[in-house]
Amino acid sequence: MKVVFVGTPEFAGEILEHMVRNGINIVGVVTQPDKPRGRGRKMLPTPVKIVAEEYKIPCIQPESINKKEALDFLQVVVPDVILVVSYGKILGKKVLSLPKYGCYNVHPSLLPKYRGASPIQRALENGEKKTGVTIYRMVKELDAGPIALQEEVDIDPFETFDHLERKLIELSKKMVLEFFEKLKKGKIELREQDHSQATYAPIIKKEDLFVDFSKDAETVKNKIRAYDSKPGARVFLGNDEVKLFGVISLDSSDDEPGLIHYIDREGAWIGTAKGKVKVRYIQFPGKKKITFWEAKNGRLIEEKMRLEGRYGS
Repeated sequence: MKVVFVGTPEFAGEILEHMVRNGINIVGVVTQPDKPRGRGRKMLPTPVKIVAEEYKIPCIQPESINKKEALDFLQVVVPDVILVVSYGKILGKKVLSLPKYGCYNVHPSLLPKYRGASPIQRALENGEKKTGVTIYRMVKELDAGPIALQEEVDIDPFETFDHLERKLIELSKKMVLEFFEKLKKGKIELREQDHSQATYAPIIKKEDLFVDFSKDAETVKNKIRAYDSKPGARVFLGNDEVKLFGVISLDSSDDEPGLIHYIDREGAWIGTAKGKVKVRYIQFPGKKKITFWEAKNGRLIEEKMRLEGRYGS
């Protein structure tokens, strides 16, 4: 069975390498173009391209998978199935109709919940207790196709984006191999999604990153862990936009929203509208993240200072 893999970030790169190492016949790869990254804005390949080059798999990087360059490539390699993982662009009708067995997507949520670009962050932000991975056959509508496989995982109370993403990568690796084994044996049974239960996970915008201390402690905790460690939840300390990481505890006693109540070696207790959160790390502009204790000892911060979650003001 000939497979074309379509994806872009590290999440996708790890799954591609796992497939290659386990004998899945990848005849071609489609990924996004190289982009400038880092402080030096150096042009760097996508993680998927790096894996494709390591294993000498033909790889193209079109501006659009729906244009002639990509369509010609797909018609030459003649895939039996296209597997999409975090590609970041929409597949058009022509591409969807090319493979013998269709196009399938690996999506890190329990569809129909959290359709869209940011399902892991939004599940954490909303305080979900469970999430998972869905492999579904793609249709024109976003993340709306019939489900081939779906498995769930628990979300721990203080779990961060990094940790949950790792769990979902490992689950995806297992499920992808199971999917191709079932597909080869003709044992894929598709079930339609309940579209009335659909929710959406829109792409992250900068304003989404700001912590609102006028909310309760649980909501503040969820905001910080949803963006830990990338790109980091934001607050203002005076005129400095700083990042917070590592919520390690909650307290039910009330305090003034945003007020740094107390700092010890474990972190800083910060007030919310209802209760307090204990946060371990802070990152100042242009610096590495440090503990609140280190920031206090370096006279960068002190108790009774106030953190504010304003944006665009």
